[in-house]
Amino acid sequence: MLFETSQSVVFRPAFPEDAPVLAQLHKSAFARDWSSGEFDRLLRGPGAFAVLARRKPVFGAWRDVGFVLVREAGDEAEILTIAVDPANRNRGIGRRLLDEAGRRLYADRVASLFLEVDEANAGAVSLYRKFGFHVVGNRKGYYPEAGEGGDSGMALVMRCELR
Repeated sequence: MLFETSQSVVFRPAFPEDAPVLAQLHKSAFARDWSSGEFDRLLRGPGAFAVLARRKPVFGAWRDVGFVLVREAGDEAEILTIAVDPANRNRGIGRRLLDEAGRRLYADRVASLFLEVDEANAGAVSLYRKFGFHVVGNRKGYYPEAGEGGDSGMALVMRCELR
């Protein structure tokens, strides 16, 4: 991380043409991948938007390193997925993706933001709590690939009030 600065990461809207990039990032971050067709359909659907994070090391080319995909409906929204490339984690990219999405949602006058997170993902749960999310429910068996060792793969349903 020699010479790395926060200015080395930029954010831009993602478009349906970015679906292959989003699919690849998602695959690098999660056990269950989503196809580029799924991302394309979601981005073309009503109320959906994504923010793509790009990082430029001091020496090297721009790389896509993370994204957040959100769907709005009325005065509520849901983070459908957020992913950061494992090689670029712990650099504040996830936090900044949440900031970018939050600014857009606030401007769109969204009141509540929801998400689901694997209860075993302590880092993500901690990040969401710092943003003001709190648990409003759970879904047992939501993450079937997390079933090792008796783990139920339970998802926490979290909500954050934006207004």
